[in-house]
Amino acid sequence: MKRSTPPASESRPDSRAPGAPIHARPALESDLPALIPLIVRLKRLNEEFDPMLKVRPDVEAQAEAVLRAEIKNPKCLVIAAEGTGPDKDKVIGVVRAAIRERPFYMPEAEGVILDIYLLPLYRRHGAGQYLVEHTIAHLKERGAGIVTVEFPAQNEIAGRFYAKLGFRPITAHHARIL
Repeated sequence: MKRSTPPASESRPDSRAPGAPIHARPALESDLPALIPLIVRLKRLNEEFDPMLKVRPDVEAQAEAVLRAEIKNPKCLVIAAEGTGPDKDKVIGVVRAAIRERPFYMPEAEGVILDIYLLPLYRRHGAGQYLVEHTIAHLKERGAGIVTVEFPAQNEIAGRFYAKLGFRPITAHHARIL
């Protein structure tokens, strides 16, 4: 996997969302108490879309372990979204993303958005689009040449949201309970 870094003259993506009531920044371990409930809410929402996505009884502990490991992993990206104005410094959203190798395809490095969750109050104001674009910029900085997203197949709202942002299906993931 080839990793390219932007020239020093290129600035990092702006962490403030123009027109959207959020600010995005890399997550810290100290954010875990705020991030864990957001990931758990997302996973419970996913369960509503499909019973094959049944949430484990130890979901909070799993969320903590995954987030803690990913915050430290250079191939992962965990973003904390904070509110602005009266919600300044309050974590109101989370993104989990990673860089994966594509050994058979070009480009060789894939950035994948694994999870994105915003509290309902912050939706429909451009914050979700901003978080996706912010995440894409950071994945590109880390060498991604293509970005994909993962979400439940039955989540038509997510499908329309990502289609509006230029994403389209390229593979299908099917499952069967044993």
